[in-house]
Amino acid sequence: MSSPAPTEDGPATRPGPRSLAEALRVRDDASLVALLRARPDLLNPVPVDLTQLATRAATRASVLRALERLDRFALQTAEALAVAPDPAPYSLLEGLLTGDEGDPVTTATLPRTLALLRERALVWGPDERLRLVRTARELLAPSAAHPSPTGLGPSLAEATAGMSPGRLQVILTEAGLGSTHDSVTAVQALTALFTDPARLGALLDEAPADAVEVLGRLVWGPPYGQVTAHPATHLRWLLDHGLLVPTAPGTVVLPREVALHLRGGRAHRAVEPEPPAIAVRAVREEREADAAAAGQAYTALQTLEDLLKEWGSPRQSWSRTKDVGPAVLRAGGLSQRDLKRTAGYLETSEDIAAFWLELAYAAGLVAADGEADEHYAPTPYFDEWLDLPPARRWAVLATAWLGATRTSGLVGGSDSKDRTLSALGPHLDRTAAPEVRHRVLALLAELSPGSVPEPESLLARLRWERPLRGAAHENDLRTRIAGWTLNEAELLGVTGRGALTRQGRALLAGQDTALVDMLAELLPPPLDHVLLQADLTAVAPGPLQRPLAERLALLADVESKGGATVYRFTPGSVRRSLDAGYSAEAIHEFLTTHSLTPVPQPLAYLVDDVARRHGHLRVGAASSYVRCEEATVLDEILADRRSETLRLRRLAPTVAASPSEPAVLLDGLRGLGFAPAAEGPGGDVLVRSSAQHRTPPRRAPEPVGEAGARPRQTMLAAAVRAIRAGDTAVTTPPPAPPAGLVTPSEPPRSSASETLVTLQNAVLTGESVWIGYIDAEGAADRRLIAPVRVEGGFVTAYDHTAEELRTYPLHRVTGVAELPSPAEGEPTPASGQGGGG
Repeated sequence: MSSPAPTEDGPATRPGPRSLAEALRVRDDASLVALLRARPDLLNPVPVDLTQLATRAATRASVLRALERLDRFALQTAEALAVAPDPAPYSLLEGLLTGDEGDPVTTATLPRTLALLRERALVWGPDERLRLVRTARELLAPSAAHPSPTGLGPSLAEATAGMSPGRLQVILTEAGLGSTHDSVTAVQALTALFTDPARLGALLDEAPADAVEVLGRLVWGPPYGQVTAHPATHLRWLLDHGLLVPTAPGTVVLPREVALHLRGGRAHRAVEPEPPAIAVRAVREEREADAAAAGQAYTALQTLEDLLKEWGSPRQSWSRTKDVGPAVLRAGGLSQRDLKRTAGYLETSEDIAAFWLELAYAAGLVAADGEADEHYAPTPYFDEWLDLPPARRWAVLATAWLGATRTSGLVGGSDSKDRTLSALGPHLDRTAAPEVRHRVLALLAELSPGSVPEPESLLARLRWERPLRGAAHENDLRTRIAGWTLNEAELLGVTGRGALTRQGRALLAGQDTALVDMLAELLPPPLDHVLLQADLTAVAPGPLQRPLAERLALLADVESKGGATVYRFTPGSVRRSLDAGYSAEAIHEFLTTHSLTPVPQPLAYLVDDVARRHGHLRVGAASSYVRCEEATVLDEILADRRSETLRLRRLAPTVAASPSEPAVLLDGLRGLGFAPAAEGPGGDVLVRSSAQHRTPPRRAPEPVGEAGARPRQTMLAAAVRAIRAGDTAVTTPPPAPPAGLVTPSEPPRSSASETLVTLQNAVLTGESVWIGYIDAEGAADRRLIAPVRVEGGFVTAYDHTAEELRTYPLHRVTGVAELPSPAEGEPTPASGQGGGG
């Protein structure tokens, strides 16, 4: 704001704005955009004008959100304004923060912080008359029900509001002041005494030592104390001199003015104008950290791939009733039993297993299948994801993790209604999670490459940045999310050995291409070979190409994982490959092609032996039956007492039937040591499909709450233009329509596209137009309007007839007509005046 022009009597004083709306009205567009970006809740819906914007910015819910986004010093500044007179000059605010001794760091930081509070519409007015938004003052000012974080109590005027005039006169006399005629002047005289450092200091010098000790216990808060009906002499002295004021029977309070004097003018015991530094615990070589993170990234990919293949595999038995993944609880989510089984399969803890599951869910790789008997299964996108290069697959996971509101660390805990929170279930979304993850990575990025932070110092920094959301106790959600973020970043490979990696910095910056390129350089290339060994194992010395890995997983069981994966061949695993349709010759060819070592003789014998016995028995549906070309084999089965559970009944010398399902009969016969094959309706061997169970197409869950919709610059600029236009329409009378304007005899009619284009042009040119309009009763009318904006199926315009700003649904507008331009010198009938002249 420019300096006021001087007058003959001295420099002129320009009056400040009388309201927050007026303060917003003098802002430029960039300042309004900054306000809406910092407080996006003000945009829903877009305010009609600046008065509505100011009203919404002063609501309790919006002010609370704004206060929660303040750092500690900004909040301390707002708290200082809340205990200062309204309005307060800048010098008084500075004194409350720096005290009588001063603080150069606070003095240097305060202008920046005050500008931030102004930008967020929490403070308005010039430096000579600073005003805290009334709602913020009510939230931060001290009261008996809600003590102020400053530890200050009510002012003397507030504390003595219910005191009798006679008692006030007694206090005046004891304090050495002359009596007054009324309570107002009495309080003013006492306030003048308590705000005069010299006079109040002289009064305190007369106080008994015990009285000074009592004041010392109350000075930093809480300012309330208890007294008996007959207080001791030193307490009576404080009460008689107004240094303690009774607020209720047995309760006294230290007036704010006295406390500030005893504190040396400080509103806070300790002011924190600068954020605490993040301590560095260790420094790694950047390449070392990147390599460690790349190894963990590969482990993350392999973990999710193995788990989701297992959940979607027809051969697994998560469910007792059908060959699909674990069941969905009635209330949603995964049961604790299935979470334990998942952790056991992954050979990890339950909390880490919950993290992998939630990561897969956030990336859209797993979901409920939506059937009547609902189970979890991989989504169709999982197959697309598998076809991506490893670095690109990891980028999908990391991006989903960074922006997800779902918080796996809550799994196993309880919500506010004492309901257990389950993995993949509802109630795990926390809007603060994406913000905390971004901020944790941003703080790591501020350190030098390879630096490993001290976790507690990083958490202290986060608590300084959001003190209302990050109170200093271990169970605070924001602090817990930050701790989980450090662990999850290490598990996922965003950090390596505690240090943020190059790919982690690219993820934070949104540089997707650079992220993929960096990780691709670090991940080992997939191999096309294994090493077969005489003990019926195969060693994969590194990651395998996906077709090779899938075929080998069908032919052998994974025995151990690590830098090298060990596969073991067993009769069951070989039979599994034969069930999938591969012949013994195909298996021998596969082993010979992909092994750098000769195929060991024991492995060749194993394949041939299982293949020779495979399909000797045939099982079909009768409910099921078993047939064999050799009656002696069927005799052996029926003679075995272990087959009684299968309830076989002989139908012919080579055929027996069972009431069991074919799958149960197959498993039962295999348990007896036979190698049956499934048979189709035509009598041919039924090749067991290796197709995995998939859900219908599913979309990844959207982040909820504030994290899901951050307004873009274009939207903010458009919103400011709309607010300006609406404000102009309200505060500035629109130009009157031309004199002699002829009212159309019938409501205008035009096509929908022509109506929309004409109204949009009128917004740009500022001209008035006629519209035809169908009201709520179905009656057709014509209106003369000056359109302000057209959006969302509505036209907002100044109605010349009603002389107010109105909004019309476009589907009720029958048409639009521009104002006619009378020919020069043509008379204009007076009766044609529109209603806005």
